[in-house]
Amino acid sequence: MEWLETDVRRVLAGNPSPMTHWGTNTYIVGRRQVAVIDPGPDNTQHLGNILGALEPGETISHIFVTHSHVDHSPLAAALSAATGAPVLAYGDATAGRSDIMCQLAKTGLVGGGEGIDHGFAPDKTLTDGQTVRGGNWELTAHWTPGHLGNHLSFSFGNSVFTGDHIMGWASSLVSPPDGDLTDFMVSTQKLADLGARVFHPGHGAPVGDPEGRANWLIEHRLSRRESILTALTDGPADAKTLTRQIYNDVPAQLLPAAERNVFAHLIDLVQTSDATTQGTIAFNAGFQRI
Repeated sequence: MEWLETDVRRVLAGNPSPMTHWGTNTYIVGRRQVAVIDPGPDNTQHLGNILGALEPGETISHIFVTHSHVDHSPLAAALSAATGAPVLAYGDATAGRSDIMCQLAKTGLVGGGEGIDHGFAPDKTLTDGQTVRGGNWELTAHWTPGHLGNHLSFSFGNSVFTGDHIMGWASSLVSPPDGDLTDFMVSTQKLADLGARVFHPGHGAPVGDPEGRANWLIEHRLSRRESILTALTDGPADAKTLTRQIYNDVPAQLLPAAERNVFAHLIDLVQTSDATTQGTIAFNAGFQRI
């Protein structure tokens, strides 16, 4: 356990991987009657570490979940059972999906990446801008779809817990049909506009220049977009082919995630009428520039 601010503790889950960096950050906010943000993966040791991070006499009154990936939400049920605290989130694993992603999901497309906690069901759902108050804290929910349709970020004073939407160590995965790049760009600008002092991400260290990091992420995505459009100038291509042309500096184990990001860009290009498909939108479909 590590104190990051006067009323913010971090408990690191023991689940390091190429997708989670050094593991999932579970946050404890407040004193006496505290809130937990992102309990993490279903791991008995991590459950004990969260409870062990409490000071004498402290209790957990609320459990917040940024989104229902398997490295963030599964432990919520066990933590709730151990403490009696309700679980709060935007909704279940399919909540917040854009129309085009709903259509893609109906075709049988399955998202890649961290994996979805399909059984996740919060006790209470939160709306965009809703504030929840506890003992000596209050958290405001901001709906930030893109990485996942049900993704929430939470502001605590001038600190913002950004889940997997903005991280300091890498750009976030956007994997259709669970992730939507069009939504992702809007949400990133929304977080940039909050005027935060610090971002506390789901993985990695605190981000000390929130606006700068958000702007970098937007520019990074715009740069990838231009690279894809340039590659499509040579003729139609699918997501795998484009990934190997554009992501020539990515380790082999991360190429599947890069392919999903490229596919997300291709869908966004179709939505903005900059590209079209040879047939219906699908992961292995050919895309061509308009």
